[in-house]
Amino acid sequence: MTFTLDKARAWVDVDLGALVANARTLSGLTGSRLLPMVKANGYGLGAIAVARALEPLEPWGYGVASVEEGAALRSAGIGRPLLVTSPLLAAAIDGHLAHDLRPSIGDLEALGAWCGRSARPFHVEIDTGMARAGFRWNDGPALAAAAELLRDARGWEGVYTHFHSADSDPASAASQWERLCGVVAALPRRPGLLHAANSAGALCGRAYAGDLIRPGIFLYGGRAGATAPLPVAALRARVVAVRRVAAGDPVSYGATWHAARETTVATLGLGYGDGFLRASREQSPALPPRLVELGGALVPVVGRVTMDMTMVDAGDTPVGRGDVATIFGGRVSLDQQAAAAGTIAYEMLTALGARVPRRYGGET
Repeated sequence: MTFTLDKARAWVDVDLGALVANARTLSGLTGSRLLPMVKANGYGLGAIAVARALEPLEPWGYGVASVEEGAALRSAGIGRPLLVTSPLLAAAIDGHLAHDLRPSIGDLEALGAWCGRSARPFHVEIDTGMARAGFRWNDGPALAAAAELLRDARGWEGVYTHFHSADSDPASAASQWERLCGVVAALPRRPGLLHAANSAGALCGRAYAGDLIRPGIFLYGGRAGATAPLPVAALRARVVAVRRVAAGDPVSYGATWHAARETTVATLGLGYGDGFLRASREQSPALPPRLVELGGALVPVVGRVTMDMTMVDAGDTPVGRGDVATIFGGRVSLDQQAAAAGTIAYEMLTALGARVPRRYGGET
């Protein structure tokens, strides 16, 4: 039995063509230019590969969360605007300037510091209900002081907010959009770029399209509303051991699972050290069962997930060492696997460890 080293344990197959198709779907629904979020290493799938795949769509730019993420894209030759969506701290101004990054500014101290140092482009964030960052939409004194600083700020390029529940509470998005527009109307001018729509907001069509949309999870194959994206990532793991166990035999740490009958237990070369989360029905009985696809069947994870390995109950399904299980991205979707771990698709993707190779295909 031989196989290449990058497939010896576990890997992720990334369909870049599907990612681009998901981006086209959102662009078509809204009619706005794309500002794709490639933060957290492209939601765990590789920011550089993702950005290069999206280049033919001519996005306005890309969104990152830190100076370091922006610097990595610049080093890879990405020349489009890069918006750092984390709030600007004065200590980070030099890094933004060194790598030609647009900061997000949401407080008077940062606004004064940036305008005092540079006339380069920046975006102002308005907190319309997320209560995370940005000028609070109803903080009259702070907004009035910001308006004075913005009056002569040559670099003021954009203003934006972030929807907190556009996927589950459409009325909240309408309220946040109205608040954003109200704040902008009271500012000295409307900058050239107004944006609010994340994946869920973009799926609302042109209602909140603004000048840019900022899709994230939908690009990477996670649901953000009624419209299903194309699957992008498929997590695979090889069977590294097989054993037949008798009824009553325990499996894994703590002996929390015992075989109800004689069965085949297959060990996969994937564990929480690779990003396959340890959470289980043992801790949360209400969770759905964790299933993986193996040998054409859906088989349950049994016992506790360990750092490097996971055991599944293959029953009487023929299975051998070297066989490949699909954890998500096949018959089990990304969102289904995330729900079974008591989490969301965002965490399932960004938890993927560095020792899990990303294998790219489907380039258009």
